[in-house]
Amino acid sequence: MFTSAFILLSIVLAAFAALSIRHIPEGQVHSLYRLGKPARLLGAGTHFVLPLVDRVVHKIQLGGQTLKFTDHFEADTAVRDVEGTVYWQVLEPERADCVIDQADELIRERLRDALRTDAANDADFRAMNARLKLAANAFLRERGMLVTRVDLSIA
Repeated sequence: MFTSAFILLSIVLAAFAALSIRHIPEGQVHSLYRLGKPARLLGAGTHFVLPLVDRVVHKIQLGGQTLKFTDHFEADTAVRDVEGTVYWQVLEPERADCVIDQADELIRERLRDALRTDAANDADFRAMNARLKLAANAFLRERGMLVTRVDLSIA
């Protein structure tokens, strides 16, 4: 009786210990929430967390990420198609944590706004992409993210 209780207790403690250890790979930051509120960010390495109390909410990639972009906008009474790729990365995970789930949509929204106001009649794609990058970064820098390159073409 005592032996089976000891074995059961050992298994429960081993499971608790296994759930308490988190290994974060290089190039990632995990945001840890304790009882539903932001507690801290876990950088690369091994960390101890409290199971059932702590929860990893976001796994933030620090390396470059890509976003395929397609859109339509009206210019000179004609609808024009835009497609290409946007390259972006997280610079400040503390700021980006609260908006990381909406990052792709935030970037798309900023590029759409910039296309409607600035790039409608631009034949120089290189200059247009540079202006789109600046327009997106003006908004995203406050949120800890940076667009590193914009490669869009208008059809």
